[in-house]
Amino acid sequence: MEINLPSESKLPKAFIYPEPFLNVIKLDLINLEPWIIMNSDQVVFRMQGLKKRYPTRVLVPFAKRLDNDDLACFELEKGERVQVIHDFASIGFEQRKEFNGFWDWFRDAIDEMIEFD
Repeated sequence: MEINLPSESKLPKAFIYPEPFLNVIKLDLINLEPWIIMNSDQVVFRMQGLKKRYPTRVLVPFAKRLDNDDLACFELEKGERVQVIHDFASIGFEQRKEFNGFWDWFRDAIDEMIEFD
């Protein structure tokens, strides 16, 4: 199953997907149950919701957990760091985790996949 990413016009200005993330997409490593990499329509839909719920943050989600409301996101002002946001939480309580980069998040997602199985 190939993932399509949102076009540049649907993403925040100046946002660029990190190279490690693009490499994972190229390799089609998109199902890390309980995490899945979202397709373009899902990203755009969730990004619009995040903007309404957390207006001070510019979040670009790329993965969601299937068993709860957690989203893995890039945040415009934070470079390649990955934010795990518990969507629909009250403002100020949405932040679950922060990773230094995509590979750190990816390793954690693999560990969660092993535990989930």
